[in-house]
Amino acid sequence: MNRAASRGDRLQEAATGPEASPLCDDGFRVPRAFLRGPSISKELSGMAYAVAPPKAGQDDSTPIFPKHSMAAFLLVTGLFFLWGIANNLNDILIRQFMKSFELTRLQAGLVQFAVSIGYFLFSIPAALTMRRFGYKVGLVTGLLLYGAGTFMFYPAAIVGSYWLFLLALFVIASGLGFLETGSNPLIAQMGEPESAVRRLNFSQAFNPFGSVAGVLIGTVFIFSGVELTHSQIAQKKAEGTYAAYLHTETLRVVPPYLVIGAVVLIWAFLIWRTPFPAVALSRSSETDEPQGSFRNLLHYPHFLLAVITQCCYVGAQVSTWSYFIQYVQDYTHLPEKTAGYLLTGSLFGFGIGRFFSSWAMKRVHPGTFMGVFALINMLLVTVVIVFPGWVGMWSIFLTSFFMSLMFPTIFALGLRDLGPNTKLAASLLVMSIIGGALFTLGLGLVFQATHSMALSMLVPLACYLCVGYYAFWGSKLPPRVPALH
Repeated sequence: MNRAASRGDRLQEAATGPEASPLCDDGFRVPRAFLRGPSISKELSGMAYAVAPPKAGQDDSTPIFPKHSMAAFLLVTGLFFLWGIANNLNDILIRQFMKSFELTRLQAGLVQFAVSIGYFLFSIPAALTMRRFGYKVGLVTGLLLYGAGTFMFYPAAIVGSYWLFLLALFVIASGLGFLETGSNPLIAQMGEPESAVRRLNFSQAFNPFGSVAGVLIGTVFIFSGVELTHSQIAQKKAEGTYAAYLHTETLRVVPPYLVIGAVVLIWAFLIWRTPFPAVALSRSSETDEPQGSFRNLLHYPHFLLAVITQCCYVGAQVSTWSYFIQYVQDYTHLPEKTAGYLLTGSLFGFGIGRFFSSWAMKRVHPGTFMGVFALINMLLVTVVIVFPGWVGMWSIFLTSFFMSLMFPTIFALGLRDLGPNTKLAASLLVMSIIGGALFTLGLGLVFQATHSMALSMLVPLACYLCVGYYAFWGSKLPPRVPALH
């Protein structure tokens, strides 16, 4: 037996023998050697539930909602909806800015770049802030940043500066990084541990509704429906009215964002004034519990591959949705509003996929299920590339359903058996959202080189290949850790 295998056996023995911790009933255990006190045990239990899919035969009789903190639970659940709105309004902004600022598709892709950089740079500070001051302070901080970014849209529109808009989006994304880092583990811990999976599934179900709402808001209130032909543009330039038309199109983004900003600040006030359970206020710095380290994470190849895979998945998702409207208009010549409604329908399918996956994972292993969905999306994207037009359009429409389970499943498989390193690992997985910037720009570069949106879809195709590899093989790699005693 080789050394790596013997280490894996010792880890397995520690995780399943008499010293094993009954962390949760979904197959993700943490050895007691990692757990040095009740607060860490509770925190890791919540985090494990936050990312683990339900298991067949799980007891459904435990109350799903917290008895004494229902108001706090509903306020945190609302955050899933609020960040869904912001994330998917970006898909509308890309098309709108291409028109109002006369941008190339590569330049418009900087919208997603600014957002992804915000997530990337603020995920670890968010985790450290919540470790120092508690979840509640972290969530309020995130909402204040979110609101500040939305109000920056007004001066950016008045000045007519694309770069100020990108700065505003960066600020919004930094706030969303706080919200996403804190909301999942907090929801999992706000109630009975036995019902944490179902409780988090309930809260996460509001995120796709926020995504649909974001695209719908943008389609109705931002898209004017006015799409000038080359001859009409030449006429307006000759009349000296073209600059005024572009400025009017730029101003259309302001009212929706001001309303959203007002709602976000009200939500921050409500969270600040609402009593929260002790877990949301606890400060890890006040305890002597082990917190894990980034260096320890290097011993877990399944986690390191999860970060890469999550980066690829987010790249596939963001690049597909960002250029969905452009693909539809290029090959079906539908107006922008109709294309926006089609994107709304695709996101609705994403939400349905979340519910279906949650049900199906009680019967099918999550890794296998995700691998099958990755193969289906590889087939669909191949159709998108080979048959551009109505067939390709409906194929890209369907990919949202099959990508719906990938983010939480990669998260779950990546955090398996990480012990006290779990919280830091979760922040790194949130940072992998940088893939939304890299692959969206990559898709734009391919379009610049080929002038074909169909060929540009080779980028998400490669991303799904990575997801499939991780689902079937990479997630099963054993840890390279010393023997546990």
